[in-house]
Amino acid sequence: MASTKPKKKNPRLASGRKRVRQDIKLNAANTSLRSKYRTAVKNVEKAVLAGDKTKATELFAKMQAVVDTVADKGIFHKNKAARDKSRLSAKVKALAQAAA
Repeated sequence: MASTKPKKKNPRLASGRKRVRQDIKLNAANTSLRSKYRTAVKNVEKAVLAGDKTKATELFAKMQAVVDTVADKGIFHKNKAARDKSRLSAKVKALAQAAA
């Protein structure tokens, strides 16, 4: 038999019901931003692996804005955002050095 999650009970109080409605909206917004963050980072990494210097630098600039926005909203920790920016910056710079 496959174990299934117990079904959540609906809150009785109006404040609890409102909290559930808010949580659904917040969860959707956070999921969307988290996806945007990961996609931006992945695009830069793909450009670096492809060896396309101009595309990598262009995508890196866009990625920085997305990463900062997500970190400011608290979806990812500021240190994680800084770490990702730092690592990708090093990769883009190394690509620029190799091409030169």
